[in-house]
Amino acid sequence: MAPPRDFYADLGVSRTASQEEIQRAYRKLARKLHPDVNKAPEAEERFKDVSEAYAVLSDPEQRKRYDAFGADFRRVPEDVDPDTWSRAGAGGAGGGGFGGFEGGVGGIDFEDLFGDVFARRRHGPGAGRRSGGWGSMPGADQEAQVELSVEEAYHGTRRKLTLSGPEGTRTVEVDIPAGVTDGQRIRLAGQGARGTDGGRSGDLYLVVSIRPDDRYRVEGRNIFTRLPVTPWEAALGTTVALETPGGETKVKVPPGTSSGRRLRLRGRGLPNPRGQPGDLYAEVQIMVPPKLSDQERRLFEQLAATSTYNPRERP
Repeated sequence: MAPPRDFYADLGVSRTASQEEIQRAYRKLARKLHPDVNKAPEAEERFKDVSEAYAVLSDPEQRKRYDAFGADFRRVPEDVDPDTWSRAGAGGAGGGGFGGFEGGVGGIDFEDLFGDVFARRRHGPGAGRRSGGWGSMPGADQEAQVELSVEEAYHGTRRKLTLSGPEGTRTVEVDIPAGVTDGQRIRLAGQGARGTDGGRSGDLYLVVSIRPDDRYRVEGRNIFTRLPVTPWEAALGTTVALETPGGETKVKVPPGTSSGRRLRLRGRGLPNPRGQPGDLYAEVQIMVPPKLSDQERRLFEQLAATSTYNPRERP
């Protein structure tokens, strides 16, 4: 008979691992083994094992029982004292070699030792109809990557996602709020894998990435965009229209503006539901006409002959 699985070993963590360490280990393995990205025949089975291990160890009560009763934690009645179990020789804490025995362990009959409470658990109404008689088990948390345009990140959007897990493939529609940032994780409570026998569903975590855009560069909540102006607009000053993720706005270009100058539009970056929005920075680019008319050439020649300005001369 094969030894019982060790949920800690399935996730590659120690028995003293924190909840954060357990969650990180599961996410790393889930990304590696998920059927959508790993087509190896053994990957799906391994993904199911990892998901089951995480579902147990991520729930404090389930983990406590697993640590106390090991592989039999689903079959031992809730009112059984772990010390009594251990003294009876039923096995060590954390899964030490007693899984898979139906009647008892080490010559001790479970029903004789714990009375009719255990019998009702195994043979009572509804026992074993779902989850192999394991009882209530919470669903695993799931993670999905979501790529957004800058406009979608600014305004928010609705997406339809296809998720795969131990229970199969399912489709969910999710609302993504306005103002999400690149790399942000959004928790959707109860939208993860379904629990069994009335167990709570896991959570769904959306990991946001903002698609590269020729018009915008996003850093945190701040947005950077180019603002092309003519030499005379930069020299004399002007007000020009600028397209932003939030719609068209007007930008005032001060007289004497040089290329590379950043004009700050306060609050026009990505929204922030919990605080100050980001800013939008318009980076000035002075653009020269690619082909001059005769009159334009004469005017530029006149300017060159008149002006004493030398940008290469130190002040």
